[in-house]
Amino acid sequence: MIQALVVFGSDSDASVYDKILAGLRERGIKAELRICSAHRTPKKLDRILRETNAHIIVAGAGLSAALPGVIASHSIKPVIGVPVSGNYGGLDALLSVHQMPGGMPVIGVGIDAADEASNAVALALHKH
Repeated sequence: MIQALVVFGSDSDASVYDKILAGLRERGIKAELRICSAHRTPKKLDRILRETNAHIIVAGAGLSAALPGVIASHSIKPVIGVPVSGNYGGLDALLSVHQMPGGMPVIGVGIDAADEASNAVALALHKH
């Protein structure tokens, strides 16, 4: 059974999500990776969220980094948002992840903070 769903907006984010997946494997956490854009493929994202049996979701994106917030608006599962560096050194993505409107519970980590994200999943699943 998949414990964590890792969703990133683009294949170009591999330097971040590969480290997250490695960190989850090291902790014995089974995870599934899906590449899906909140803006370009919203129907695919809806399907992924409906079909997953994961307990927690790690979502990352650069630029506007809407993916973590969009996922939180469609799921009651905990969401860990990972801003990815890019424009402005990732500051735009950091602000998007960390400044959610009320009722959008996204736990944000630092820019490209793969280890922080893996640790947060382990803590949430009591696998530390």
